[in-house]
Amino acid sequence: MAVGAPHLHDALRAFCLASFARLAPEAEHGGELPFVLEEHGAGFYEYRPLVRDHVQARAYWLAALEDARIAIAELRREPAAAIFARGRATAEPSEERALFRAILLPLLTRTAEACGGFDWEDGAFERVYAELEGSLFGSARAYTAVAPLVGLSVLAEIELGRGLSVRRSSPEQLGSRWPEAHDLVPAGFGQEPERTCVLALERELAGEEQSLPDAPGELSDAVTALRLATAAPAAAGPVVFEQLDWHPFGIRPMLGIAATEPSGEPTRLDPWRGRLAAELLERLVGAEEDAELAEGLERWELSLFESEPLRSERLREAAAALLGGGDGLWAGVMRAAILLGEAGDDTAGITAGLRALARGERAGEAAGEALRRAVVEVLLHDHRPGLIETLDDALLGLRARPPGYFSARAMRHESGTAA
Repeated sequence: MAVGAPHLHDALRAFCLASFARLAPEAEHGGELPFVLEEHGAGFYEYRPLVRDHVQARAYWLAALEDARIAIAELRREPAAAIFARGRATAEPSEERALFRAILLPLLTRTAEACGGFDWEDGAFERVYAELEGSLFGSARAYTAVAPLVGLSVLAEIELGRGLSVRRSSPEQLGSRWPEAHDLVPAGFGQEPERTCVLALERELAGEEQSLPDAPGELSDAVTALRLATAAPAAAGPVVFEQLDWHPFGIRPMLGIAATEPSGEPTRLDPWRGRLAAELLERLVGAEEDAELAEGLERWELSLFESEPLRSERLREAAAALLGGGDGLWAGVMRAAILLGEAGDDTAGITAGLRALARGERAGEAAGEALRRAVVEVLLHDHRPGLIETLDDALLGLRARPPGYFSARAMRHESGTAA
């Protein structure tokens, strides 16, 4: 192969050779490597040694090898390697340790896997090294961030837009990329359908890009959108696992409000509610430009974690900020009632629950659900001040109430079907 950085190639090859020389005798005389039998159909099984765990368990003294220090010195000379060290900066005490964990250890592990153990093959190393050079000096890099997701189940991958998706996973799949994952997933992850998903962010970064996406922030927005769209007790985290090309290089904490599990009944995320979550996520990006909308959304989400009487107080604050428009809580709840009133709905029940909330009484489940739906409606209407004006006219009988988001979508679907 054509080597673009001969000095780096030689240093990394020497490190891998030195590591093989230390690992091979131990594997031969200290016990057999663990393995799995993978079935490939028609009764054919492949014996595959699990070299990853073997290498990871010996990472400390592999990092102490002289060849490891030389290889790290060469990596530090390459500006392109800086982003990999930055990805593990919060998990490692020094840049040297970060580069070892982000580049050298995965390079060694992948080479050993390609060799099927610790019998050295030049071709295997060259193929793996070529991928590393492409990652370091290529025109683009593939960035992935995933966080365990609980409270929701899916039958197939659900796209949320902006590179975000919900898909099925397991502790074993996460552990195959991030060995630390086994100790960092939520309790019971992988054991129930509603604890078998991950929330993923995928982006393509320019080769010269040295900054990373704000994965915790973007995934946290997605959790909020999922909570609004489904009423499920969705939560992601407690950490975000990051990968750049094939390098598992970063683990960052998820934002607290997104990582905390609310109470409630888990549910399935179907394609329809997935599309709603995607629309809400798009609107959340601009929600902070409207201070009252942002406050109403924040108060509603905080209410998911509060017990009484604070939960009811949070919902009152949410209603006043969301639709009060400077006129106070009563105006907010009456506008919410007219906004949510649909033919066939329990409009009287919604109104009674919201009025009770405004009188200072404890919020029932109906009032909490009404506020969730109100947040969804306000987010998906284009202009909140204009919506408030329309609702006031509807309360005075001057015009019809504005169509709700759900009824409008249903009418468009029916007309499209008829056409």
